[in-house]
Amino acid sequence: MVTPRHDDPGSGAWRREPSTVVRSAGLEPQGASPAQIILSESEVPGLPLEWEPHAHPSHELVWVHGGTLTARVGDCLFTISEGSGLWLPAGIVHAGRLTAGVEFFDAFFAPDRTPVVFDRPTVITMTPVLESLLTHLARTDLTPAARSRAEAVVFDVVEPAQRPLVLHLPGDDRIDVIAAALLADPADARGLGEWARDLGVSERTLTRVFRRTTGLPFLQWRQSLRVHQALTLLAGGLSVNVVSERLGYAQTSTFIAAFRRVMGTTPGAMHG
Repeated sequence: MVTPRHDDPGSGAWRREPSTVVRSAGLEPQGASPAQIILSESEVPGLPLEWEPHAHPSHELVWVHGGTLTARVGDCLFTISEGSGLWLPAGIVHAGRLTAGVEFFDAFFAPDRTPVVFDRPTVITMTPVLESLLTHLARTDLTPAARSRAEAVVFDVVEPAQRPLVLHLPGDDRIDVIAAALLADPADARGLGEWARDLGVSERTLTRVFRRTTGLPFLQWRQSLRVHQALTLLAGGLSVNVVSERLGYAQTSTFIAAFRRVMGTTPGAMHG
């Protein structure tokens, strides 16, 4: 079922655009032959697209061109842009969101015949070889022998990314309201002292809980969250200066430095 939805936070964590189309479940492609281990497909949604929480009986690998995919798995938020993909093990409940006009790819792997298995959601490096092989496997005219050879090479080249972009959400009632506010408005500049006063909790407690639940101190976590959102905004065609202002940075140079610390490259290189 596909339904247009109004502007609300949704399952993908970020606030929905008014034009977002929501799918209540992710469906695996039909028509696979018993000989197929990998079934690959692609589509280009014209509007922002969101999947509500769902799971698959198969392992799934998703990746994109020309935009970003944001996936929510439990208390983890993944942002996938060109050059990376996300492996979702069979049975793992996840939700996702695509920016408008992105070219979306996914490949499903039969669990009982897949020798390479990651037991948790894992960011994958989408090398040209891996992408070419999976695109090749989307063809319907391959002989069983040709398909088997290509599938074997896929299993040889699929590898985890060296710099995965994943944000751990708190999952603690004392600070979930802070995370929700920043997801709704990453430019929110309130420090933990202000939040402590607003929430009636000591700053020391908030500091301790943030580090324990997210693995990062508050300011570093907020910086990482802003980079996640920056990738989506840059993919939407906004300039580095506009993205910097929208995320609450007083100076574009400060935004560029923060982005480089997280991503290992500049937003201009990602934007270009």
